Amino acid sequence: MRNLDITTLRSFVAVADTGGVTRAAGFLHLTQSAVSMQLKRLEELLGLQLLDRSGRSIALTAAGEQLLGYARRMVALNDEVIGRLTDQAFEGEVNLGVPHDIVHPAIPRVLQRFNASFPRVKVNLTDSATRHLREGFSRGVYDLILTTESNAGEGGETIHHMPLRWVGARSGSSWRQRPLRVAFCRNCIFRSLATGALDDAGIVWEMAVDSESDRTIEATVSADLAVTVLLEGTEPSHQELIDHGGALPRLPVQQINLYGAGTTNNPLVVELAALIRQTFSSLGGTQLRAAS
Repeated sequence: MRNLDITTLRSFVAVADTGGVTRAAGFLHLTQSAVSMQLKRLEELLGLQLLDRSGRSIALTAAGEQLLGYARRMVALNDEVIGRLTDQAFEGEVNLGVPHDIVHPAIPRVLQRFNASFPRVKVNLTDSATRHLREGFSRGVYDLILTTESNAGEGGETIHHMPLRWVGARSGSSWRQRPLRVAFCRNCIFRSLATGALDDAGIVWEMAVDSESDRTIEATVSADLAVTVLLEGTEPSHQELIDHGGALPRLPVQQINLYGAGTTNNPLVVELAALIRQTFSSLGGTQLRAAS
């Protein structure tokens, strides 16, 4: 197996750019003989003549012109890798807050890609309710947050849309009962939207469980003791969207909003925000799945 050497390719690119071995040697801080030896070694490795030395100045042969594009990219990629892995400027921390129901699968992909580019940077991920995330962001706890809201607040950037849907146990029947038993966390931002919609529709309801635990709500709904409201596509595998045929009121589409990207000068935060946008834009609503 033959392997191209980056140092040799760098010399080849320098000769092509400067038009001669002498100038290239000065640019690379090498002796003229060292550069000439590297060029000869490269030609011998490939079995090709890369430089036309017949004239007063050195010119590239057809094979040399073809190699030049590859050589530039290989040298640039080498320098990028070295820079990313050794540049101390890319050390630090970024604090990211995300609602628990939209963590998967987007955020793990974001973290994986960000770590590949900035292995020395630590991303501190917190999952919490949108209301708590907004409060923490206003106090400077987070560099970036994602939220699920009907409308973006000041400084918010909408990056995705997802409809709210009624969710119950698989093959469940609790949605048929009246008063309708519902289950929400105390800080769930969907709670007032759902109960307001029920009131507007004249449907009598009662709170089946009042808890701060998402797991408690999930267990209650999965046992067919109540229904809840989730973003379409985030329902756990042991729950399902309720096909109620209009017996329950329609719910609004929610926005996935990003806060913090438009006011920062931190290049790490800017890069993380860009990855979040790209990843969510590549997802359809039904591809998002909550952790169960």
